[in-house]
Amino acid sequence: QTFTVEKLLEPLIIQVTTLVNCPQNPSSKKKGRSKRARVLLASVEEATWNLLDKGEKIAKEAIVFKEELHAALADVQKESQALKVSAEAFTSDPCYLPKRQAVVQAARSLLTAVTRLLVLADMVDVAYLLEHLTVVSRI
Repeated sequence: QTFTVEKLLEPLIIQVTTLVNCPQNPSSKKKGRSKRARVLLASVEEATWNLLDKGEKIAKEAIVFKEELHAALADVQKESQALKVSAEAFTSDPCYLPKRQAVVQAARSLLTAVTRLLVLADMVDVAYLLEHLTVVSRI
């Protein structure tokens, strides 16, 4: 299950990285709205929703850490929404450095929340494996 969650995370990391990567000194010329950034934002949202969907399934099946998983899922959802808001502001004015910095911070917060979710999913897997190891060792 964790491997599947990791695979779902890869596109999220790629899209967030692509969204926030920029030259150190962006052009001072106004360039209008960036279509590419909106497409990237949509990709980040899709990857996040896929991750949340898989995380919900893991939380439903989990015997341990249920509350922690639900809290981590809520945190991922909250940080995803924060990224969406800051990224939409950024795409309207991609040359404004404070908006770019806000997107970078929101993206980092989202990745931190996702990392916490992955750690919890790993802990669920370890608990599951230990439970089965105990059963097998009794045989």
